[in-house]
Amino acid sequence: MQSMKLGMLAIWPFGTKVKWKPSQPGCLSIFMNVLWFFVGGIWIWLTHIFYGLIFCITIIGIPFGKMHFRLAKLALSPFGKELS
Repeated sequence: MQSMKLGMLAIWPFGTKVKWKPSQPGCLSIFMNVLWFFVGGIWIWLTHIFYGLIFCITIIGIPFGKMHFRLAKLALSPFGKELS
């Protein structure tokens, strides 16, 4: 399900915001975020940070760089967040 969030944000990135769900204050999302981080989230995050920096070199690429930074924020800890 969390990979679908990343995919939906990658397909339709502009005008979409990532925010915390106000209705999930449990510790399960924290545990799952830690597990996600060590299983593969760190590599996805590093990739998006790298491409965000590369895209921000040019003026034309700045919106795409911002998109990659938003994807990086979601890739680091997707549990307990929603797209709006």
